[in-house]
Amino acid sequence: MFNPKRVIFEKGSIDTYIGNKIFNIVKDNKNIEIIQLSSNRIKSNIPGENLYEQYRSGKETLVVGKRSSLKFQTCKPSAHYQLPIVSGCIGRCEYCYLNTQLGDKPFVKVFVNIDDVLNQAKKYINEREPDITIFEGAATSDPVPLEPYTNSLKNTIEFFGKESKGRFRFVTKYSDIDSLLDIKHNNHTEIRFSINTPKVIDTYEHFTASSNKRIEAAVKAANAGYQIGFIIAPVFLYENWKEDYRKLIKYIKDTLPQKFHAKLTFEVISHRYTSKAKNRIIEIFPETTLPMNDENRKFKYGQFGYGKYVYTKEQLSEMKEFFKEELLKEFPESEVKYII
Repeated sequence: MFNPKRVIFEKGSIDTYIGNKIFNIVKDNKNIEIIQLSSNRIKSNIPGENLYEQYRSGKETLVVGKRSSLKFQTCKPSAHYQLPIVSGCIGRCEYCYLNTQLGDKPFVKVFVNIDDVLNQAKKYINEREPDITIFEGAATSDPVPLEPYTNSLKNTIEFFGKESKGRFRFVTKYSDIDSLLDIKHNNHTEIRFSINTPKVIDTYEHFTASSNKRIEAAVKAANAGYQIGFIIAPVFLYENWKEDYRKLIKYIKDTLPQKFHAKLTFEVISHRYTSKAKNRIIEIFPETTLPMNDENRKFKYGQFGYGKYVYTKEQLSEMKEFFKEELLKEFPESEVKYII
């Protein structure tokens, strides 16, 4: 559960069901500053003279407000649309693309008008009938740590459980999913867990759950009937990386009961970065040890028109061969969606 240092209520949000619930949770906590805005000027209420300070203060801030735009962004290849129930993440992963995307607004924001969001999702579902429409709930966020404040995941999962042509999926780096286990999801929700080696998590994924905790949570989700998957990302090719990732895959196999192996999906993504991201990461994490030496990478233009630095062709080929072999060896009946 997220324990913020400050909670900012946008104008009118405290009078809503979710806003009032959050206020009642935090109002007697002397360690939490409560700010009620007469306008929606959030940034000026978060301390910090520079990006380094703003980032840390923002990560300690919970903003409660309304989702103004109900036009959903597309989310290929993960899903047809993003489903905006939360914005931002409490984690402080050094490599995260949200460091660039959210810029100087790294705070977490929950939306009080979740009913409006789900009603809009229903419209998108109706437009695409008779085809099934898939929604991604964690494209720009990790909603799990905010669930005790909002129950938005629970409401969303129940909503899709009743939709014959709607499906929901989200990914998390956290393990606090007990409140989701008894929901009537009707197997219409897929929960994926982003995992990595202990070395990567301990070095770069600050304020997140351990890989073991995430895998144990996946077992709980599988036992509750959810479709589950693992995203192994980002893959770093450091010394002894094969041994560490081999141990990780073996731990999943040994922890997850055999009866769930055939239902598993895997997505594997190598580390990459843009020049813009690199500059911002260095500003936020000046002592970072992320491997971002341009000379050791290949420059490649991505599908969205900007360039990024990826591992060399030979390195990627070796990585793909390794994960293909290891995953199919340990999970011959699972689906490996892609290795990139």
